[in-house]
Amino acid sequence: MEQQLLTRLEAAVARLEALASAGSAPSASSRDLTDAAPLDPAITAFDEMVANSLGRVSAAAGKIGGQVLDATKTIEEAFTVLKELLVTAKQRQKPEVAGLPEFLKPLNDVILKANSMAEGKRSEYFNHLKAASDSLTALAWIAYMGKDCGMSMPIAHVEESWQMAEFYNNKILVEYRNKNPDHVEWAKALKELYLPGLRDYVKSFYPLGPAWGTVAVVSSSSSSSAITKAPASRAPAPPPPPATPLFSSETTSSRPKEGMSAVFEDISSGKSTTAGLRKVTDDMKTKNRADRTGVIAATEKSPRANSFSFSRAPPKLELQMGRKWAVENQIGKKNLVIDDCDSKQSVYIFGCKDSVLQVKGKVNNITVDKCNKMGIVFTDVVAACEVVNCNGVEVQCQGSAPTISVDNTSGCQLYLSSSSLGASITTAKSSEINVLVPGAGPDSDWVEHSLPQQFVHTFKDGEIRTSPVSHSGA
Repeated sequence: MEQQLLTRLEAAVARLEALASAGSAPSASSRDLTDAAPLDPAITAFDEMVANSLGRVSAAAGKIGGQVLDATKTIEEAFTVLKELLVTAKQRQKPEVAGLPEFLKPLNDVILKANSMAEGKRSEYFNHLKAASDSLTALAWIAYMGKDCGMSMPIAHVEESWQMAEFYNNKILVEYRNKNPDHVEWAKALKELYLPGLRDYVKSFYPLGPAWGTVAVVSSSSSSSAITKAPASRAPAPPPPPATPLFSSETTSSRPKEGMSAVFEDISSGKSTTAGLRKVTDDMKTKNRADRTGVIAATEKSPRANSFSFSRAPPKLELQMGRKWAVENQIGKKNLVIDDCDSKQSVYIFGCKDSVLQVKGKVNNITVDKCNKMGIVFTDVVAACEVVNCNGVEVQCQGSAPTISVDNTSGCQLYLSSSSLGASITTAKSSEINVLVPGAGPDSDWVEHSLPQQFVHTFKDGEIRTSPVSHSGA
C-alpha cells in the first residue's frame, strides 16, 4: 500500500514539474487570441443579411445567367468590400476629409465597374444592369462623417439611393410579369436586399455612420508577454485593499458644493449675498452707452463651407472610354457645349446647378441625375432622354426623341419640336411637369400643356380604371 502511494505521489510531482517548466513559454499568440475572440455582432449580422437576402438574388441570377449573373457577381463583390471597410474602420481612427476618398477607393472601384456594364449599346438586360449599378450607391452610406458632411444620414441615404434604382427595377417587374418568373424573383429579391435588408441593418448597428477606432490593436510582443503564465512557485498576490465608499462622510465634507447647492448654502449662511457684486455706474447703463446706436448693421452671411469631399468634387466635362460623355458638378456655367458626338455615345449629367448644356448632334441616350435649375438642349437621341431626382430643370428637344422619362422630379419643362411630338413621355413620383409644343404658325408662341399628377382610381366591371383628376369652376 505504501509503495503504491509513493508511486502515485512521484507521478503527481512529475506532472507538476512539467507544467511549471511549460509555464514560462507563451500559451498562445496574439493571432490565436484574435481568432478565439467572439465575433463582432455587427459583422455577424452583416453575414446573415448577405447570406439570406443577397443569396436570393444570386440564386435567381444563376437561373437567368448571362449579363444578369455578371451584374449580380458585382453586387456580391461590392458587399464583400463593404464588410472589409466596416472591419477596417473599427481598427483605425476616423480619417480627415482629405483621406476619405482613399479609404473608400475599393468600394468606388466596384461601383465604377458596375456602371461600365450598363454603358454603351443597350442590351436585352439593360434594366437589370441599371438597377444593379444604381443600387450600389446605397453602400456609400459608410462615407457619412457627420451632419455637416453634405449627405443624408445613413438610413435616409439607403432609402434615397434605392429610389433611383427602383425606376429600372419596376420596369423589370412589368416586362417579365407574365413572361419569366425568374426575372420577377430577381427584381423582388434585389429590392428586399436594400429595403428592408440593408436599411434595417444600418438602422440597428450604424444609424450615425461607421464606428471608427472601437477595436484596439495589440502588438504581438505585448500580447505574448501579457498572456504568459506566472511561475508555479510564485506566491499569489495579496488581495487589494477595500475600496473607499462612494458616498463617505469624509469625501462629502471635504468636497466643496457646486451649482445650486452652493447658492442655497450661501443664502442660508446669513452672509451678505450681494457682497461680491459690482456696482453698475451710470456710464455702464445701456441708455448712456455711446457704442450702442440702436441700428443693426447688415453683415453679409458667408455660405457655410461643405466639408464632404464628394460634394466638392471638381467640375468635369469629358469623354470617358470613347462611349460616355460625363458632365458633372458644373455650377453657374451657361455655355457648356458637346459638339463632337455620335449615335453610339451617351451623355450623363450629374450634380449640376444653374447651368446650361447644349448637345449638338445625335447621341444614344441622355441622363440627367440630381441636378438643380439645369437646362439641356439637344438635337436627337436614339433611345431616350431620362430625368431622375432633379428639381427645376428644362429640357428642349430640337430634333427627335422616341422616349422621355421623368422620375422623382419636382418641376420640369419639356420643349418638344415638331419632329418629336410623337415622343412617349413617362412620369413617376414627379410634380409640376409641363410640356410645351410649337404653335400653329411659324411666329406663334409655345403652347403649354400640364401633365396631371392627381388620379382617380375606380373599380368597375371587374377591373381598376384610372383617370386624371379634372377640376371645374363656376
